[in-house]
Amino acid sequence: MLIELSGVSKIYNQGKANEVKALADIDLEVEQGSMVCLKGPSGSGKSTLLAIIGCIFPPTSGRAAIAGRQLARLPDRFLTLHRRETIGFIFQRFNILPELTVLDNITLPLLPLGVPPRERRQRAEELMERFAISHRAQFPAGQISGGELQRVAIARALINSQPIILADEPTAHLDTVLSQEFMEIMQQLKTTGKTIVIASHDPLAFEHPAIDRIVIIKDGSIHVP
Repeated sequence: MLIELSGVSKIYNQGKANEVKALADIDLEVEQGSMVCLKGPSGSGKSTLLAIIGCIFPPTSGRAAIAGRQLARLPDRFLTLHRRETIGFIFQRFNILPELTVLDNITLPLLPLGVPPRERRQRAEELMERFAISHRAQFPAGQISGGELQRVAIARALINSQPIILADEPTAHLDTVLSQEFMEIMQQLKTTGKTIVIASHDPLAFEHPAIDRIVIIKDGSIHVP
C-alpha cells in the first residue's frame, strides 16, 4: 500500500482550552495507481486528513506510513524532504503567485531541492507542452485564463515526478466545464500510475467514473453508510 493509516487521530491545541479533535481513529489504505475521493462537508476533517497524507504534519496518535516511511519517526526536516519527493499538491485556489511567470510558478517546488536552472526549465517545458500552455510560459500567471491557471497548478504538482497527487477541493471555484476538464486530466494521470486523493463534496468529482473509492468523512471519522 502506498498510503497506510491506522488509528490516526489529530488534535489541535492539545491540552489547551481551545483543544479541537479534528480526526479520530482513522483507518485508511490507498493502493498505488488508484484514485480516492474524501467526501464530506466543510469542517468534517477532510483537509486535516489530506494534510497528514501530504506529510505536512504527523498525526497526534496512530500510525501513518506514506510511500513506505513512518511519519511519526521522521524529524521535521526529513518530513519536509519526504513531502517534496513524494507529494504533489493541487490547492483549492491553486496558490499560484500572480506576479510570477507561468514558467516560474511551475518550477517553484524545485528551488529548495537545488535542481539546476537548465533542468528546471527542461522539466517545465515538457509539462507545459503536455498541458498546452507553452505559449504562456513568460506570461505573468495573473494574466492567464482560469483553465490555463488550472493546468499551471497541475504542472507544478507534477514537476518533481511525485508518485502521489493530492487535491483539496480542486473544483470549488471552477465552472462545470473546467471541473470536468480537471477530472479528465486526473483520469489521464491515473493511467500513468499516479496515486490520487481528492478531498471534495462536489458531485462532479466524487461521481466521476475514474474514482475507485469514496471515503465519507463525518465529524473527523470515516462514516460507513
